[in-house]
Amino acid sequence: MSDSSSNSGTHFYHPDEGHQLRHDPFKAIVAPRVIGWISSQDINGHVNLAPYSFFGAFATFPQIIGFSSEGYKDSIRNIEQTGEFVWNLSSRPLAEQMNQTSAPVPHEVDEFELAGLTKAPGVNVAVPHVAQSPAALECKLLQIIRLKTLDGTPMNNWLALGQVVGVHIRREFLKDGIFDTAAAQPIMRAGYRGDYAGIGEMFEMIRPAS
Repeated sequence: MSDSSSNSGTHFYHPDEGHQLRHDPFKAIVAPRVIGWISSQDINGHVNLAPYSFFGAFATFPQIIGFSSEGYKDSIRNIEQTGEFVWNLSSRPLAEQMNQTSAPVPHEVDEFELAGLTKAPGVNVAVPHVAQSPAALECKLLQIIRLKTLDGTPMNNWLALGQVVGVHIRREFLKDGIFDTAAAQPIMRAGYRGDYAGIGEMFEMIRPAS
């Protein structure tokens, strides 16, 4: 049973037994999360653009990023077929268009056209990226992993990991050779069903010397 004893000053629960709250807090606790706004295309050239809540960067030498799809969706299918995808930075000015690309539409529907976005051609991949996005990362697929539970049961969740092979940055977001994150206005998932956030106040803190 869950233990929400007031003596400890915490609300504790076992996820498989339920959280006893109004809404599952997991996505509100693990927040904010950069949005995986992923463009891909199938072997016939049909383009897909979709946002994913579970996204992250995992290495720098070489640069590796990844996203997880809840369900075997078009993005995963396309990436398995072609071995390529692009991550597009989702900014505050593009928030409404990004949200439009989350609509459940048929495979043949082009989300770029649906959201009124411009395709920019790739350099090292055939997949186009969002021309209006402040930055985009071209990726080659490393692996797709079907996630499993503790007892080894396969889940309907698919993790795609890719190595960055090309970087696009719009020049207005480069200041003295540095990418201006604040000016780019990235938005992130920050809680429950419709919660998003910006980066807020930024501060610098240097790591201790070894």
